Amino acid sequence: MKRLIPALVLLTSLYTYGQPAVPIPVRVVIVTMFEIGADTGDRPGEFQYWVERLPLSQTIPFPQGYRNLRYNAEKQVLGICTGMGTARSAASIMALGMDTRFDLSHAYWLVAGIAGIDPQDGSAGSAAWAEWLVDGDLAHEIDSREMPKEWSTGYLPLRRTKPYEEPVQENDFTVAMHLNPHLVKWAYTLTKESKLDDTEMLRKMRSVYRDYPEAQKPPRVMMGDHIAAMTFWHGKYLNDWANDWVRYWTKGKGNFVTSAMEDTGTGQSLQWLSAAGKADFNRYLVLRTASNYTMQPSGVTAAQNLTNGGKEVGERYTAYIPALEAAYRIGNTVVDQLISNWAVYKDTIPGK
Repeated sequence: MKRLIPALVLLTSLYTYGQPAVPIPVRVVIVTMFEIGADTGDRPGEFQYWVERLPLSQTIPFPQGYRNLRYNAEKQVLGICTGMGTARSAASIMALGMDTRFDLSHAYWLVAGIAGIDPQDGSAGSAAWAEWLVDGDLAHEIDSREMPKEWSTGYLPLRRTKPYEEPVQENDFTVAMHLNPHLVKWAYTLTKESKLDDTEMLRKMRSVYRDYPEAQKPPRVMMGDHIAAMTFWHGKYLNDWANDWVRYWTKGKGNFVTSAMEDTGTGQSLQWLSAAGKADFNRYLVLRTASNYTMQPSGVTAAQNLTNGGKEVGERYTAYIPALEAAYRIGNTVVDQLISNWAVYKDTIPGK
């Protein structure tokens, strides 16, 4: 037992070293999910534009999370890159929420990341504010080759005996999260007239979706609900499933528009942190911008569209840079509004 004491003292000192006398105040947490290389100066991921442009010039060590944090002391904005997938996002956000170096009691949490978009609802390069987040992983599954012929899918809600069986039962698991509708609509109203980039590549990209009128429109700011799943799925049949799954779990109130991997993990952590008095789930915003479509256009198979003729992964997302630009531009409009009116928004959530 005596041999363990020095190790325990060392661990304690490592944790407490550098703890500020007063917790670092945070007005907004920018939540991104991936970065390709360094935080600055190379090909950008979701984190880089925020670090370079806001800017988030101060680096804060964060060994208990995926990547070091970045901070702007004047604006009191903190940036985190959680890592990809619900597991990493949940772990990173919980680690931040329990970190005693920060005062997050009044913080707004803004997810700003890229996503796939349903061509039935929107176009590549667009930005969507979500009111509903739906988990696409919590389920039973039977391979479609073995499912009953009358079923539309082999994916079943937990504790149900057929697809989309009523009544909806969540019990001790959370599939659908309803964000603060007043805050979401406030953010949408604030940004809905914002102009987004429309490039020749975007025009070429959407032109092949000739059977989808919404996909042919220029990029715009919209409202649209989100499904988060660890599997990067693609194709018409899975797109139909996503629409049905979101409709089922939101009891018809939600409409699937964007797809990514992390936001229910972030949301779950914020719900539990709220119960512990460490955060406020009512201050959670999710902005997803479309780097690609969730299904193929007419005349192309799902496999061909997903792999883009065998090209490297980075070449599949032809709306990648416009989506990153939209995430920063639209997200920063909200951040600026919150910061410039902090005397009001510290205690009163906008939109009420």
